[in-house]
Amino acid sequence: MSLFDSQRGFTLIELVAILVILGVISSIAIPKYYDLTQEAKNRAALQAVMEGKARLSMNYAKLFLEGGAPPDSVNLVDAVGATTSIGDYTLSFSTVDSLTIRINASGKPGVEGANSALWLLPK
Repeated sequence: MSLFDSQRGFTLIELVAILVILGVISSIAIPKYYDLTQEAKNRAALQAVMEGKARLSMNYAKLFLEGGAPPDSVNLVDAVGATTSIGDYTLSFSTVDSLTIRINASGKPGVEGANSALWLLPK
């Protein structure tokens, strides 16, 4: 038995085939991963918007009980604050009309997610 018979390894063709397979897999996986991370950031921003809606609802009930009459959108935005921070997101509240408030969630520096929604005052 010679020295060359006892040594086994991969041929050049096998190594090239493995590299091609890895290249195809990575060209498919990397864009999917990027899409998933961007979607996760936008969903986190949506959760911040939902928290903003909950804060508006709580303050609406509080002002209604304290004042005996339903508050308007301007008073409600004043009670909640024009901007507030929730985790990695900054919420901003602005009145659209007398019955509608816009909630915008944008990520703090380093966080890319953003989302927005409208909140309608109860009738």
